Amino acid sequence: MVRRRLSSEEEALWTALTRSVRPLRPGPRMATSMPASRADNPAKTRLTPPAPAAAQAPTRVAPAAMLDNSWERRIRGGTISPDMSIDLHGHSLSAAHARLNQAIAHALANNARVLLVVTGKPPKTAEKLGGSRRGAIRGEIGHWLETSAYADRIASVRIAHPRHGGDGALYLILRRRK
Repeated sequence: MVRRRLSSEEEALWTALTRSVRPLRPGPRMATSMPASRADNPAKTRLTPPAPAAAQAPTRVAPAAMLDNSWERRIRGGTISPDMSIDLHGHSLSAAHARLNQAIAHALANNARVLLVVTGKPPKTAEKLGGSRRGAIRGEIGHWLETSAYADRIASVRIAHPRHGGDGALYLILRRRK
């Protein structure tokens, strides 16, 4: 495939676009660089890693897929007792996101271990018509939790027992203070 050369206007637009993009998930990033000697040949453009930062951000601890056996038994059996709960269904995405962050901050301030987050189930008509199987809030909550300022304080995220809402709710298991 033969590549054509970008015009100076296209090159400026591309540069502006690449500077404005934020990654969905944080991680190692590759920056594009085009040395002046290679600016005339875009085929020789290469990706170079960014210069190491003087002080790197602390690594975040990801929520665990499995907890110890006593937690697993309590979650499966529905004997877990949420310390706090928040009901997000019926809210707009922005309002739900703000309420979720407030609830996590409040739970952490009160040393709660289990936060029940009710997201709601999608309407039954959407499932019958072949629509989305998840609601909008449920679809976004994973990303919200990953990018939250409290992400390192979340030990695990699990689907709630039917007693607490089943597929329409989640347990957030919070880490103890260090």
